[in-house]
Amino acid sequence: MRIVLVGPPGAGKGTQAVRLAEKLGIPHISTGDLFRANISRQTELGKLAKSYMDAGNLVPDEVTIAMAKDRMEQPDAEKGFLLDGFPRNVSQAEALDQLLRDEEMTLDAVLDLEVPEDEVVKRIAGRRICRNDSSHVFHVTYSPAKQEGVCDVCGGELYQRDDDSEDTVRKRLEVYHTQTEPIIDYYKAQELVVTISSLGPVDEITQRALEALKREKAGK
Repeated sequence: MRIVLVGPPGAGKGTQAVRLAEKLGIPHISTGDLFRANISRQTELGKLAKSYMDAGNLVPDEVTIAMAKDRMEQPDAEKGFLLDGFPRNVSQAEALDQLLRDEEMTLDAVLDLEVPEDEVVKRIAGRRICRNDSSHVFHVTYSPAKQEGVCDVCGGELYQRDDDSEDTVRKRLEVYHTQTEPIIDYYKAQELVVTISSLGPVDEITQRALEALKREKAGK
């Protein structure tokens, strides 16, 4: 299957993308991974992207699209792929459509992870990270530390990252509503959107998504 995964920040896209790709036997292609891979390998696209990033500018759509095209042409993507973080706006979605047409391919589904805005704020603003090891992550509501402000693992100080503050989260949501959410309507016009709730245990959400994708595929 060829799938685009969309949803607001805090919807659990990263977690579900990895799980779904594994269950479906297709590669998970994320924008962040594409940038990191191209920059670390010092490809021409990686050097170009880094020049924009070093200057504090956004990487142009055409560079992101070229990276995605290169990745989708790899042998492991022959049977499909799951795109996470791309397309990020309607112009990228249009470019992806053209790219797929050129390769005589089509998307099978656009999986929309739906979560209430207040829940997004609660999920992200409640995160606390250990200063000693950023892989030690807690949540004031869902997985609190035994002692407030102290890491259970190493005893380090727990803190809230600047980009996890409520004000920043709400600004990120505004950007999502303005730039990314319109692609849902774009794909609804193509009858590709499958919307599921991203509330509940991780395993339940994965199963919900798999069943929705199965129904979508069966209906075509």
